[in-house]
Amino acid sequence: MESLNLDAIDHRLLDALQRDASRTNQQLAADLHLSPPTCLRRVQRLRQAGLIAREVALLDADRLGATLTAVVEVSLDRQDEGALAAFEARIVPDDAVQQCYRVSPGPDFVLIVTVRDMPAYQALAQRLFTSDANVRNVKAFFSVRRAKFEPRVPLTG
Repeated sequence: MESLNLDAIDHRLLDALQRDASRTNQQLAADLHLSPPTCLRRVQRLRQAGLIAREVALLDADRLGATLTAVVEVSLDRQDEGALAAFEARIVPDDAVQQCYRVSPGPDFVLIVTVRDMPAYQALAQRLFTSDANVRNVKAFFSVRRAKFEPRVPLTG
């Protein structure tokens, strides 16, 4: 991966792609007042540098029936690197786990999970937490309303 010095146009491109990556190169170029070839070259360079990790569609979880979101704090008995890595390796592949953060101080991990309903959460808790002998404590906070969800990275420049 090459190291890039980002200029104002790169920042504008990255911000525009974060807001709507479904636009064609021609639309993106027009919106940013660039020629289509220049726009394409810059976006390809940003991808090759690893600044654009992937492009996805954001789905409406409520309309799809996944209506229970929880913020879950997990504390482990042992916090050595091997125990932390083993817990991450078990948690990360689970489809219900949307985000996993190793944090300090406080709990060892904070997870964002989304499931269909409370029985689905109970199954997740059994699968991921109860069956793990190293999990000491789990504290779940269930969302009653999401006021904001924005996956954009703030850019300066």
